[in-house]
Amino acid sequence: MDLQSLILVVDDDPELRELTSGFLHNHGYRVMAVHDVAQMRQALDAHRPDLVILDVMMPGEDGLSAARQLASRRGGPAVIMLSALGSDTDRIIGLEVGADDYLAKPCNPRELLARVRAVLRRRLAGEPVPVDEARQYEFSGWRLDMVRRDLRDPSGVFVDLSDGEFSLLRTFVEHPQRVLSRDQLLDYAHGRNVEVYDRAIDTQISRLRRKLNERTRQELIRTIRNEGYMLLPAVNRL
Repeated sequence: MDLQSLILVVDDDPELRELTSGFLHNHGYRVMAVHDVAQMRQALDAHRPDLVILDVMMPGEDGLSAARQLASRRGGPAVIMLSALGSDTDRIIGLEVGADDYLAKPCNPRELLARVRAVLRRRLAGEPVPVDEARQYEFSGWRLDMVRRDLRDPSGVFVDLSDGEFSLLRTFVEHPQRVLSRDQLLDYAHGRNVEVYDRAIDTQISRLRRKLNERTRQELIRTIRNEGYMLLPAVNRL
């Protein structure tokens, strides 16, 4: 994606919306701006933005709900969330619903610009696999369907995963029996800023392990001290 990428800014604060839009426009991007999620959907239907900058706290439907829906769209836009809620927990929640990055307000416009460029570069490097090329993966009796985002345990029972947990498991099955550092997991699974999200990776792996361990006694994901994490079983692409 080049600097003619289309960015959609969704924020109910008219001053901030105008400042953000103007700054990005001055740096070569095409920009649209709307004030709520309903207008965002109209813009998505009429245009194909490459990235959505989404406020969290808005009247009516909030940004977290909208981000979750955007993440479920195959081939949909990247999402950067902006919020006055800037704790680690808030960032983790934003990650889990599928945002590509999360910035606390107020933020330096140049930092936002850097995040926009980074997310768009990663999105270009990691275009989603077309449906007809997608595959299922099997490991130790487990099956992961990339298209349906469906995980089945060895008994065939569905296991419900959050967006973040699914992204991590997908990364593990695509890089099995290899030690993956936090940096690699962030880059492969989320494209997040490492300094902000390294704790979130630990939290998500803990939750993913718990869900897997509830269905099997076999160790699937091992912690490699001072190095990272590894999916132990071999993986077959079906």
